[in-house]
Amino acid sequence: MANAQPGKRAAPSVVMNEIARFDALATQWWDPSGPMRPLHAMNPLRVGWIDKCIRARLGGGVRLLDLGCGAGLAAEVLAGLGHHVLGLDAAADAVAAAVAHADGQGLPLAYRVGTAEDLVAEGAQFPAVTALEVIEHVADPAAFLRLLAQLVEPGGLLFISTLNRTLRSLAVAKLGAEYLLRLLPVGTHDWQRFVTPAELGAYGKAAGFRVADISGMVFDLRARQWRAGADLAVNYIAMLERRPPL
Repeated sequence: MANAQPGKRAAPSVVMNEIARFDALATQWWDPSGPMRPLHAMNPLRVGWIDKCIRARLGGGVRLLDLGCGAGLAAEVLAGLGHHVLGLDAAADAVAAAVAHADGQGLPLAYRVGTAEDLVAEGAQFPAVTALEVIEHVADPAAFLRLLAQLVEPGGLLFISTLNRTLRSLAVAKLGAEYLLRLLPVGTHDWQRFVTPAELGAYGKAAGFRVADISGMVFDLRARQWRAGADLAVNYIAMLERRPPL
């Protein structure tokens, strides 16, 4: 059964108004027609891509940290695929919604209210860590990658999905999604915080990672679903491998 444990520390990587914004959506998170419907639509692609990469590199049923798990959209599916998942988020109400949704399913899944800094202080490490749609909401992306490096075992995998900072992402993911189509609540994203693949690679290299794979995530209007592809201009997902010590 999913459970939640309280966090203990404040974190410089956390932006409190971002946490408050997502906490306010806690009761609507699992509504596929609600404000998180873009994540519901994207979830099969990003979770499927992650699971395929993990099984190719590490096998099945790995211990996995889903950092910034929100109400558990990815964590719950990853646990359903057999991975042993800890979902961690600083938004207490979102975590409570995650626990309530998973209750009674018997999944290898636990939740905790807290931050990456909490786990680093405890010396925790995992073979696989996911941070999906998180890096564009933290105070310092480079520092965030350094934190994550302490949570990924040497030779382990880190998965980051985020938004590229391009004119197309400004038009599609910010102005279009929030103001024109109202797919997301206004203010969900700050385009200036979007991270380019080159920046992610540089932050990762400085933290001891190498980018092992990367894919665009593109919404196919004709099929009405998300698909993987070479187009990184708006949404993309990357697998970073932590280099073993020399």
